[in-house]
Amino acid sequence: MLMRSKLFVPCSRPELFAKAAGSAADSLSFDLEDAVAEERKDEARAQLAAFLRSPEAARGKTVVVRVNALGTRHFQADMMAVVMPAVHLVNLPMVEDAETVRQAALLLDTLDAAAGRAQPTGLLINIETPKALRRAAELATAHPRVAGLQIGYADLLEPTGIDRRDEAALAHIRVAVRLAAAEAGVAAYDGAFGGVNDPDGYRAECAAARRHGFAGKSCIHPSQIAIANESFMPTAAEIARARTILAAAEDAQAKGVGAYLVDGQMIDAPFLIRARAIVALADATERAQTNPDI
Repeated sequence: MLMRSKLFVPCSRPELFAKAAGSAADSLSFDLEDAVAEERKDEARAQLAAFLRSPEAARGKTVVVRVNALGTRHFQADMMAVVMPAVHLVNLPMVEDAETVRQAALLLDTLDAAAGRAQPTGLLINIETPKALRRAAELATAHPRVAGLQIGYADLLEPTGIDRRDEAALAHIRVAVRLAAAEAGVAAYDGAFGGVNDPDGYRAECAAARRHGFAGKSCIHPSQIAIANESFMPTAAEIARARTILAAAEDAQAKGVGAYLVDGQMIDAPFLIRARAIVALADATERAQTNPDI
């Protein structure tokens, strides 16, 4: 699932839907939660559902819809409106326990069956409270539908008074989330960066998130898309080395060798996992560029 760049699309602004679909973002994140005032929730939900059923809906992109939290009066209505073939992931906000994940998954069982989906709708879980951070591995492993964890910096940091610019604090959070995601075998995605007029700051956060093993980052403005796409794309040298490692692995397997050297470095199972991930990302990116409408 290609999500180097995930463009935030407020459902209070339906005039932006088609424009976002035509952007270079790998993924679109339609927001029915924070971006929509209470009195406009029903209207926004209906407008999004209509767009997702239209010929203008994004093809060749990973489509995410952030619904209102389970426990609100909007949750079930949101889910019933947006679970359809065009939507790949439902983004659950304010999740703090595994039971919430399982309840959402149970509803998806019913809705996917009704929609006749061949592939199950996945769940992207927001990590945006101290309790969620502490229980991140529990949330990631709560159900097979969980496809990834995503950091919500503002909700997580603002109430605590932790400075959003403190890279040591951010690094602690990222590593905790990435390890929790790894325990479940799912991806981790970095949260939004509010400085639209600070491309260098955004680029620096992308670089840090990639060093911490994240697969992509949210974009709150189209100007951030190209930075995210470039930052989370392996370099040509990394791709070439990964392919060399995989080729050497095939040769070693044929010879019955479990550990071997590539350019003087010992290679075993952990290196293969990383090499496969790099090649898979490179291949997925190439397919998306070659066939943007598929």
